[in-house]
Amino acid sequence: MRIVSGTASGALRLGRYTRELSREARRRLKWMDYYEENRRNARLTCRHFDISPQTFYRWWRRYNPHNLATLEERSRRPHRTRQPTWSNDLALAVQELRERFPVWGKDKLAPLLRDQGWQCSTSMVGRILRSLQERGVIRKASLKDPWQRPRPPRRPYGMRKPKEYAARRPGDIVQVDTAHIQPCSGWTFKHFTARDVVTRWDVLEAHSRATAHAAAGFLDTILARMPFPVTAIQVDGGSEFMAEFEIACQERGIRLFVLPPRSPKLNGHVERAQRTHKEEFYEVVDLPDSLKEVNQMLKAWEDIYNGYRPHQALGYLTPMAFYQQSSHAAA
Repeated sequence: MRIVSGTASGALRLGRYTRELSREARRRLKWMDYYEENRRNARLTCRHFDISPQTFYRWWRRYNPHNLATLEERSRRPHRTRQPTWSNDLALAVQELRERFPVWGKDKLAPLLRDQGWQCSTSMVGRILRSLQERGVIRKASLKDPWQRPRPPRRPYGMRKPKEYAARRPGDIVQVDTAHIQPCSGWTFKHFTARDVVTRWDVLEAHSRATAHAAAGFLDTILARMPFPVTAIQVDGGSEFMAEFEIACQERGIRLFVLPPRSPKLNGHVERAQRTHKEEFYEVVDLPDSLKEVNQMLKAWEDIYNGYRPHQALGYLTPMAFYQQSSHAAA
């Protein structure tokens, strides 16, 4: 434990405290530590971090070394906010008109209200409508084309990954993809890869074709070979990840996230895994002409990859060692 210049700025930099801070707050904490370590030289600190003196001193005045939350952003909501200037009777009149004509906006409703004797501007009617929508009193009309025949959803279970959903534990997101392999003229097969985005644990399997039946079988392989429960699978929009595969995910209680069209970068972990297995397996071995033997070789390579090959992104640990280390830390 190190205390600099009589403050606790270095002492409180413990894992369980700094992990609770946002990224910006941790960056500001580095400013304060550097400032203390360099004899409180503000100009040197500002040059080192490329910040203005006004910014540094504003945060220095707020900074309390015994309460690192002082480095977080404060709410910028004004102390006094604009209060509604309309009456409840006017709001009810707007609500009644909007319910009669659900697709009419403020520009059409305002003249009608003025014809009824109400003193209101178009912008006021707009603010009333927004207030009613925020309170759930009225809703926007769902515009349906009566000339277009409704189609059943292509994916009754798969969905876009919510923005707030993040992979924090092993198995939270497992990305799955396929690759076309042609060892020789006249013989091709499909290579399936699944990668856990936290531990980089990979599961590999070859199938004669990329069908929904084959993908559902590969899902069973993933669940059997990954040493942790799988919470969610992320795939692209390929047809092999529909129908039977989607039903298999639903029956097993696994969330299915489907990428938007033309966005392979969102599946970047498994895309990088495909390149690794191409360069370090397919390009250096002589493949047999039997799919069963190919899968035996793939399983041996999978064991090497997960348990023996150091991984740069994991600090040169193997996926197995990284998973065991994270499991002990969580315990």
